[in-house]
Order: sequence, then C-alpha cells, then structure tokens
Amino acid sequence: MAEITLDTETLGYIRLFEERTGARVKDCLHAEDKLVFLVFPGEVHKAVGPGGVLVDRLKGMLKKEIQVVEYAEDPEALVKNIFYWYGPKQVDLVPKGKGRHATVTVDPAWKARAIGKAGKNLKVARAILVRHTDVGSVSVA
Repeated sequence: MAEITLDTETLGYIRLFEERTGARVKDCLHAEDKLVFLVFPGEVHKAVGPGGVLVDRLKGMLKKEIQVVEYAEDPEALVKNIFYWYGPKQVDLVPKGKGRHATVTVDPAWKARAIGKAGKNLKVARAILVRHTDVGSVSVA
C-alpha cells in the first residue's frame, strides 16, 4: 500500500464532492482522464443521488468524468466494487512478486467494456488497488 498524499486540487475536489453529496470520501484520484472518488461503505447511494443526479451535476460543474467506488477493507470486495457495473462473478487473488494479482471474472458480453478502451478501466482499477491493497496488477477474464 502506498502512502497517500493529496494535492490542493484533489482536496478541493473532495471538499466539493462531500458538500454536494453528503457522502464521505476516503480517497480521490485522477486516473485516465476521470476523477475516481472512493467513498466509505454504505455511502454510494448518497454520493450518486437518485438516478445519478448528483454525479451528473458534478460532472457538469467539473467538466470531468466521475466514477464513484465503494471502499472495502477486503481486497476481493474492493475489486468487485470497482468492477460493479460489469457484474463481477468472482475475483481470484494469486501471489505475484511482493504483492498479489487479481483476476476478475465478468460476463463474457461485458468483458471488453470491463477492460475499457486501451485497458483504461484496468489502469483505473490498478491505480485504486495499489493505493489501498497489496494487489499490484489486475486482469479481466
């Protein structure tokens, strides 16, 4: 796990997000041209708002894509939360180097989307996992 330091800009995003949504943010990172907000367990619905209205408003204000992920202490649960929209069926964690590698299994129809253009979603997932777990790499099966 990396020690997390947040710059002034990121702290500003967190403050704005918390003020606008009422959800508590554990972490915020810029990854692949979007802002990823890691919110405390049970706070996703508060953060997103009815029908996604709060996130849509923030997207408009910040002119950035926003992804909200529910934090979980357990690496397997965190991987499932990151890939929530792609219906993760299972997560396998195997030792790799000093840490672990996560393979998340999704419905074959969603596999390409889960990976993202040029592996964009995998990069976002890895950025979150490296900051909060011993998982250093991730793949989609």
